[in-house]
Amino acid sequence: MEISFAKSEQSTLGIEWEIALVDRETGEMRSVANEVLRGVRERHGGLHEDQEHPHVTQELMLNTVELVTGVCHTVDEARIQLNKTLDDIREVTDPMGVELYCAGSHPFSEARRQPVTDKERYAKLIDRTQWWGQQMAIYGVHVHVGLDRRSKALPVTDGLINYQPHFLALTASSPFWGGEDTGYASQRSLIFQQLPTAGIPYHFETWEGLEHYVGDMVHTGVIDEISELRWDVRPVPRFGTVEMRICDGLSSTRDVAAIAALTQCLVHEMSTALDNGWAIPVMPPWFRVENKWRAARYGLDSIIILDKEGNEALVTDELYRILDRLEPIAKELGCSDELADIERIIKGGAGYQWQRKAAKENDGDLRAVVADNIQRMRLA
Repeated sequence: MEISFAKSEQSTLGIEWEIALVDRETGEMRSVANEVLRGVRERHGGLHEDQEHPHVTQELMLNTVELVTGVCHTVDEARIQLNKTLDDIREVTDPMGVELYCAGSHPFSEARRQPVTDKERYAKLIDRTQWWGQQMAIYGVHVHVGLDRRSKALPVTDGLINYQPHFLALTASSPFWGGEDTGYASQRSLIFQQLPTAGIPYHFETWEGLEHYVGDMVHTGVIDEISELRWDVRPVPRFGTVEMRICDGLSSTRDVAAIAALTQCLVHEMSTALDNGWAIPVMPPWFRVENKWRAARYGLDSIIILDKEGNEALVTDELYRILDRLEPIAKELGCSDELADIERIIKGGAGYQWQRKAAKENDGDLRAVVADNIQRMRLA
């Protein structure tokens, strides 16, 4: 199967932000995405009834909407777009008594009771995956970064996988599931990888190897198209990008912008290295798997594996070293302030820590966790 890679401008970016709809009074999830999408579409102007809004789209669950930016040159441009779209959505949700919530998971609403969007591809997914597919009441942040050549796509994918524990530790925000503390910082990342085409991607030496794999998957009926490969990091041929998808949901555009800046800077650094004839290290698959589990379990307290030799470090110590290294690149890309916000997350705590703190301060009442998240979204 031949897979073409779209022409893209190097280091441009786009962001996808999955947001849950919850009841203002009870904190329970509300399956009103169709009404919200209709209201936003009607306010946009110039759209036919069957056209999708350019910046607010459907997702698997009816309790979810996804905010998407256009192609942006700077992180600040993307953040401005997300804030504008949030305002547009709130014009619809506020009168409905619906609040916006974003974390890797909802702390107490039962996942299997959440209705699925009425689309053939979603019905097919649920029919095939059954119980695991019914658990997908989860929310994440995806960052696309443009690549100027197809030959960079697979090496940069491998490179970003080396940083998956860093991203997961920073964004982990799903410690609660079904009303219980799972003991993990990110339950979402472990739930999501149960889908047959999700999780850590395979390593391919050549683009032809990827094409052969996709051809096999289509031929055997595993997928209908390449977009159904829901890997933690993946090349996206139709956009000409590489997409970081490991992150749990984040409750403010400031945090989203920080993660976008880290992604953009790392991809730019790797792209420049490839231009200069350097190779990007490939982490052994067993270390990739272990790093993901450690970050999901321990979050910012993770001791992560750094290289194929098995050297280790505390993830936050390594993040500080990475921030120092990327500072000149951030200045070049115009995202110095946003990249510096990574340090704020490290010092102030990730989402899973804030959630546990809110629960503890309210005698285990998980409605307080939702209320705290809603307030953070309001301050986004």
